[in-house]
Amino acid sequence: MLVLGIEGTAHTVGVSIVDGDGEVLSNVFETYQEKEGIHPREAANHHSSKIVPLIREALEESNVGRDEVDLVAFSQGPGLGPCLRTVATAARSLSLSLDVPLVGVNHCIAHLEIGRLRTEAESPVLLYVSGGNTQIIAFTKGRYRVFGETLDIGLGNMLDKFGRDKGMNFPAGPVIEKKARGGDELLDLPYSVKGMDVEFSGIMTSALNLDEPLEDICYSIQETTFAMLTEVTERALAHTRKNEVLLGGGVVQNKRLQEMIEKMTEERGATSFVPEPEFCVDNPAMIAWTGYLMYDSGTSISVEESNIRQKFRTDEVEVTWRG
Repeated sequence: MLVLGIEGTAHTVGVSIVDGDGEVLSNVFETYQEKEGIHPREAANHHSSKIVPLIREALEESNVGRDEVDLVAFSQGPGLGPCLRTVATAARSLSLSLDVPLVGVNHCIAHLEIGRLRTEAESPVLLYVSGGNTQIIAFTKGRYRVFGETLDIGLGNMLDKFGRDKGMNFPAGPVIEKKARGGDELLDLPYSVKGMDVEFSGIMTSALNLDEPLEDICYSIQETTFAMLTEVTERALAHTRKNEVLLGGGVVQNKRLQEMIEKMTEERGATSFVPEPEFCVDNPAMIAWTGYLMYDSGTSISVEESNIRQKFRTDEVEVTWRG
């Protein structure tokens, strides 16, 4: 089976062709760039202008003809409404014109499934950290359950807001990571862990009010927020009695975060996994592969049922493809 997947929840729009064995035949995407961050309507216009060329590029790169596509999958949510509507419209059009089934995919679950495909992780706790999302997820009793999450904003958004105030380009995470390597003083910032949940907005406000070297502020932001994430991830490991941690989302490319999670898992006798960078960030291959898993287990939707879901919760999805 050949699946064409379309991603477009936020700043990235992309198209991928994946087969039923999990081989990624193409994975092409374009990112909307704006120094001030993401403007949803402008991002949607960007996606609209790129989607058709990306479909052609994905088919050409994978050496697949239009009539060979067996299934169309798209990112149904969560995400920015204008962006989601753009890719949903493209997916519906393709499904109708090619006369093939349609599957709507939860973006967060797709990060987990592409991570399982690209690494040796089997049943991990997922630490999912991106611009708009920060969640600790694990599979139990037929669903991917959220064991902890941000109570305000995603860590990536917090880093971008801090970076914008300091004149950094978007996305600010890589700039902050680089500057943090020059810091050596841990400054006092709020450590906001509430049970299994975390908060980041107070940390950002405190960091913006510090009159200290920028390198030390960046270092302190990373050390504080990453320690919080490591703590709640370890607690999820203990609660679920699992022995694997999988990292997913654009922020997890940060080497310091990877180091902290790896050290924690080693001390617990567990293992941490990180997919290749192109599969950490938002990518269409994760939508195509998860769409295949869903369809192979009997899940598809009609065009009439394919409304976008801006607040599509991870734990709303019945995971029919896992025992």
